[in-house]
Amino acid sequence: MDQNTVYQLFVATYHPDPNVHKQAELNIRNIESNNGFLPIVLQILASEDLELGARQAAAIYFKNRLNKAWDGERSSAVPINDDDRNMVKQTILQALVTAPNQVQVQLTSTLNTILTSDFPNNWPNFVSELERLLTASDVRLVYVGLLALREVVRVYQWKTGSRREPFRQLVKLTFPAIQNICSNLINNDSTEAAEMLKLALKIYHSGIQSELPKSLQDHSSLVPWGTLFLQLIEKKIPFEALPADPEERDKYPWWKTKKWAYHCLNRLFSKYGNPALLPRGSSEYGAFAKSFAANFAPNILQAYLGQVELWIKKEIWIPSKCLALTSSFFADCVKNKGTWALLKPHFETLVAHFIFPQLCFSEQDQELWDEDPVEFVHKKVDPLEDFHSPQTNAMNFLLDLARDRKKYTFMGILNFINGVLNKYIETPEDQRNPKEKDGALCMIGGLAYQILQKKSAVANMMEPFFVTHVFPEFKSKCHFLRARACDLTRHFSDLDFANEQNLATLYQSVTDCIRDNDLPVRVQACLALQPMIRHESVRNAMAPNLPFIMQELLNLTNEIDIDTLANVMEEFVEVFAEQLTPFAVQLCTQLRDTFLRIMEDLNQNNNLNGEDEDFVGDIDEVSDKTMAAMGVLKTIGTLILSLESTPEVLQQLENALLPVITYTLENKILDLYDEIFEIIDSCTFSSKRVTPTMWGVFELIYKAFKDSGIDYMEEMLPPLDNYISYGKDVFVSNEQVQQMMFDIIDTVMKSDRVGENDRVCACKLMESVLLNCRGHVDMCVAPFLNLAFQYIFTGSMKTTEFKVHCIEVVVNCIYYNPALTLRLLEENNWTQGFFTLWFNTLSKFSRVHDKKLVIVAVCALLELPSEAVPASLQGGWSQLLTCLITIFQTLPKAMENRENMEKLYGDFDDDFGDDISGFDGASGDEDELEENDDEDVPDQDSEYLEYLANQAASHNGGESDFDEYEEEEIEEEILFESPLDEIDPYVRFEEVFRGLQQSNTASYTLLTKDLNAEQQAQIMNVLNTAEQHRNKPAEPTA
Repeated sequence: MDQNTVYQLFVATYHPDPNVHKQAELNIRNIESNNGFLPIVLQILASEDLELGARQAAAIYFKNRLNKAWDGERSSAVPINDDDRNMVKQTILQALVTAPNQVQVQLTSTLNTILTSDFPNNWPNFVSELERLLTASDVRLVYVGLLALREVVRVYQWKTGSRREPFRQLVKLTFPAIQNICSNLINNDSTEAAEMLKLALKIYHSGIQSELPKSLQDHSSLVPWGTLFLQLIEKKIPFEALPADPEERDKYPWWKTKKWAYHCLNRLFSKYGNPALLPRGSSEYGAFAKSFAANFAPNILQAYLGQVELWIKKEIWIPSKCLALTSSFFADCVKNKGTWALLKPHFETLVAHFIFPQLCFSEQDQELWDEDPVEFVHKKVDPLEDFHSPQTNAMNFLLDLARDRKKYTFMGILNFINGVLNKYIETPEDQRNPKEKDGALCMIGGLAYQILQKKSAVANMMEPFFVTHVFPEFKSKCHFLRARACDLTRHFSDLDFANEQNLATLYQSVTDCIRDNDLPVRVQACLALQPMIRHESVRNAMAPNLPFIMQELLNLTNEIDIDTLANVMEEFVEVFAEQLTPFAVQLCTQLRDTFLRIMEDLNQNNNLNGEDEDFVGDIDEVSDKTMAAMGVLKTIGTLILSLESTPEVLQQLENALLPVITYTLENKILDLYDEIFEIIDSCTFSSKRVTPTMWGVFELIYKAFKDSGIDYMEEMLPPLDNYISYGKDVFVSNEQVQQMMFDIIDTVMKSDRVGENDRVCACKLMESVLLNCRGHVDMCVAPFLNLAFQYIFTGSMKTTEFKVHCIEVVVNCIYYNPALTLRLLEENNWTQGFFTLWFNTLSKFSRVHDKKLVIVAVCALLELPSEAVPASLQGGWSQLLTCLITIFQTLPKAMENRENMEKLYGDFDDDFGDDISGFDGASGDEDELEENDDEDVPDQDSEYLEYLANQAASHNGGESDFDEYEEEEIEEEILFESPLDEIDPYVRFEEVFRGLQQSNTASYTLLTKDLNAEQQAQIMNVLNTAEQHRNKPAEPTA
């Protein structure tokens, strides 16, 4: 096999004739297992004399082949022989030297695959190769050394503990060489130097992601690296060297390199070098942080302040990402007492000239508003969209100043804002700067939480503030100020107006903005209206306008896919359920149309992606649409539940929603299965019946289950249970429906694809069939017993919950038909083993439902004629009564526990609301911080992480997670309903016990002969309770 033959095959892979390139690919597959094939492919892609297209094709094949087969874990992949493996490792680094960029990208990915599997044990000379490259005089060799080191760093970036040790040794050996390379490049102004420096800094940054190796903590390493980072940050880039286009300017190589210098310094300080940000209980970096904060952080802060001063004077340009990183560093400096002391004198300048300009409405904002208002809304409303933007980081810096150094900063910030706003009012209208007013209002909105705290001295000033500065902007000529007025209303939703007329004016202004011509204004108005409904007067005023408001919300949802709007709709549907009932069908129909429109948009995106393999769809847009669709479905679900008392309307809704359910299930929109099964559940649960429409849906559910729906068994359980309990008449008479349900149960109990949580669902469905269809499903008893016993006697049940539910399948069979069940148990020699296991596991039957089931099943056994009781049970017959006594002893406590949980569930919304509205942000801790304003401020995120770590440690301190989980009690399911709810267990037992006394004295004697005095007293207690319950028939028993 010679190189030219293989080369011609790769040339043929991009031949215009599809038959030619398919044959070439087939020929490659046929020879890929030959010895020496992969080294030849590597030679081709590295050869500078060959055609670029063939080299790219060879590189892509090489990458895919190694991805599939290098680790040897895929049985379907053709193995790579040892000779080829060794030859590839010997030559891949040299191949990187001669490979062009398009090929280099594929090769570095392939190198990562090899390193992940082989380094260090199966590639011992890799480090010496790396050192040779990094110390070479040829710049191309050095660059490849950096590329290779970057891939090792990626392999070890998130590894911890002993698994990271090879990387620690590598850092010790190679990082001094990298630092030396960088020092030689720092004064070189070429773009090639910038690229190499950027790569070196990315290596350093990745290397300190999860830990700071000891070798990098040492002053001999920290000083030269730190000096390098500061030199880069202070390196002057003349304006004339920058591209004129702002987007191109952001990509300028030297600014991208400078950005990584910021990243490295920020990471060193925030994760390792700031005592205030370290978890309190952690001592690992304590000494390093103390030294870094004292000796290094001040120099970094001065460098950052120097750059900001030049930016303020407009002497330099700083890209947005570097501004964001600067704000982030300043915010961390606020928390540490040493750096705060240095930052403190600059605080007013930074607020006025650094934070404020970044929060003002900008030319880029205006451009986006005009060209793509939808994207503008996403950027400004969705916090995750703008997570690392300079505006978000500047606001976070402002909040840290106001919260953590409140005594020194808070009133100064408010005075600055007030000054900007007063200047705006005092300036003639034609000379005002609306962008500055927007910035000031943006700042006050961010500080809303601090301003409205209970002990705040300025909270009572906010109502006149709104009247003076906010109300006029609802009718502003500036669209962004109208949007800002709505945004501020949302931020100050907890403000209580003393003057009811002001609240009425605010409500009317926000409602007017819902009719605005500009999309961002309308969105902000709808979001502002949502929290206003806490005011009774607003709810009363909204009621007559609801059709208009809901229509506008629907129109907006069709203009922009944003899930927060769906949240607004959902809450309005919940709060105004009664008022919306007359419009429910119309609303539901429009929600359906909105959903189908979103689905059509998604479908078009997918088709585009399918037609063009190189097309990379807008992931954010797809995600936005999916989230918006989820929001619409949740609103539909809320609407259905609010109409529980109007079955005729529910029937119309079902018909309207059929296309939504059909589309989702037939097109396998898995992301929406959770919501769609909830809607099916709501339809059948709310109407307490299954209509022909919904029986049609059952077939769709079954088809979805057979495809990929098995992974959504927990979500399917509620609607499937409803089909059995509310559609019993059809279920017991329709063999096809029964077969589909039994197939679902059988598949889940036997499939390797599911876990025990899913098998619990199957057990619950078996129980539902047996409880709801008594006397109609005798043919189910034997298969259900077989499914349960394949686990019961194999010891393969890992969790208590699954163990109990498997046993309960058998107990349900006993209750359904005790004679039939006992006969089947006897035929399989299961009887004694099962009853022993059942009675030994009684303590795990913790829910009221479990205990009731045991009682009714044992009562069913006691009613059997003597001849139906197998000999294997007769000897221990009296244990049945002992079992019942045990259950009755624990039943009152279980019932009390359930009643308390029901009460808690019922009160949850009210309690939750009270907690939120009554939350006092000005805690004692904050008061202490104010008293000692210049000390370290504990970081709340670090404290939370420390709490989680302590919780995990305490959970893992004794027995293993598995053992602890094994002993967990099964929780009550408050919303769970079953036919057993209607049965009084005390009365049921009394009926059976008295019946035995009167008509089956032999069985009665056998049952009670071993009772002691205490047990007899307990039986009398149960009988007395039954008598009391008979006298109070209206009082529920559980």
